[in-house]
Amino acid sequence: MNICGCLVHIVPDQAEAAAQSMRNTSGVEVHAQAEDGRFVVVVEDTSDRLASEIIMDLHQIPGVVSLTLTYHHFEDLAEATPHPDAPSQTTSRRLTL
Repeated sequence: MNICGCLVHIVPDQAEAAAQSMRNTSGVEVHAQAEDGRFVVVVEDTSDRLASEIIMDLHQIPGVVSLTLTYHHFEDLAEATPHPDAPSQTTSRRLTL
């Protein structure tokens, strides 16, 4: 799993067309939009493209002034799968006073 949170600045008079282009791009979700052309966008890997490739394509949408990666989370799903033979964790990671 590869999740990238991005802040996209778009020329305000091209914002709707750019937003529609982003929504039509597989792996992209537009979560928020401001009147001044700022967008909060999440980009994820798809079965055939990496999130980094999708982000590079978003830079090419007409009206996009900048795209900044503000959050990144990567998790190897194979490691996240529980293993029934693995010993359970016996210690807590919380600090005790």
